[in-house]
Amino acid sequence: MSTVVNFENLWCVFEHRSGQLVHALEDVNFRVDPGEFVCVVGRSGHGKTTLLRVLAGLQPPTAGAVKLGETAVSGPGSDRAMVFQQDTVFPWLHVKENVEFGLRANKLPEDERNEITDYWLQAVGLEEFADSWPRELSGGMRKRVALASAMAVGSDVVLMDEPFGSLDYFTRRNLHEVLLNLWFETKKTIFFVTHDIEEALILADRVILLAEGKLVDDIAVTLPRPRNEDVRATPEAVGIFKLILAHLGITEEEATQA
Repeated sequence: MSTVVNFENLWCVFEHRSGQLVHALEDVNFRVDPGEFVCVVGRSGHGKTTLLRVLAGLQPPTAGAVKLGETAVSGPGSDRAMVFQQDTVFPWLHVKENVEFGLRANKLPEDERNEITDYWLQAVGLEEFADSWPRELSGGMRKRVALASAMAVGSDVVLMDEPFGSLDYFTRRNLHEVLLNLWFETKKTIFFVTHDIEEALILADRVILLAEGKLVDDIAVTLPRPRNEDVRATPEAVGIFKLILAHLGITEEEATQA
């Protein structure tokens, strides 16, 4: 994989129904090298999802560009896969058919589709549920289906918009491990939007910090992996946590109560 992602002087301005202009993104500039795991962190309504939607090709920029290599993003493409916050597993398809859906759309031969689908079902631990209906699965298992579907299509870049936000603590931690194992294996570039600072410290190589639509910091996270409780309690981890809180204007007490 060799796709560099560049955000170049990116602006997104919306007109609110009140008639006021909303500056969702203002002059955002940064580069992501192939295989990096980037978490985009910020308060709600400060541009995280807009940034991801522009990269996905679902939202055109007002000015500037997002480029994959030398090519500006102008719409959705097979070089990017997306896992949404909402449950996007098709309820009328079996688990295996869900994972296979993108491969069918790309017109892959049946034998190749079956091989790829079986591989990714095993990778997320769902090989025994291939013929199950989504309604028969837990919320965490449906997220595994969504992960397998995103990985199966072979995109270089995977976009994730608070995908685990609706899950309980223990299910989220389990899925963090699943996602990291997939990333270690594939070295895909991952953009992961979250408002959970602890989640970002567990996952990210870098934290892109947005406030009021502006990039206010780009923090390298060099903590050793796996990032268990002991690692996250080190002075380096605590320092990053407090730096993010300060940028977001959140006190430690507020963060504990969140």
